[in-house]
Amino acid sequence: QVQLVESGGGSVQAGGSLRLSCAVFGYTYSTHSMGWFRQTPGKEREGVAAIDSSGGPSYAASVKGRFTISQDNAKNTLYLQMNSLKPEDTAMYYCAADPRWYILLGRDEYKYWGQGTQVTVSS
Repeated sequence: QVQLVESGGGSVQAGGSLRLSCAVFGYTYSTHSMGWFRQTPGKEREGVAAIDSSGGPSYAASVKGRFTISQDNAKNTLYLQMNSLKPEDTAMYYCAADPRWYILLGRDEYKYWGQGTQVTVSS
């Protein structure tokens, strides 16, 4: 049973920083795409950043240069460092994992999802 548990969300003023963590349990595949997605009520879910088994990152244009995705394989943890936060970054953030290393921020649906952590950025 694969389980993903996010943490690190919260409220911050514009220009501030947060670091999200996603602890992964029970994942036994040898390859992966792991990603961060966000969603606000009434809007479609948006891919924010993803990373493959070899550490190659992908970013949405809206966060490139401000967010950094990383992974600690020894700790089975995925991170998202968010700097220069803007009010439009406010959303529920979800981490996701899938054994297909190539899907990253493509159209394929990830197989495993966490419950989400709320990020609120005030102006």
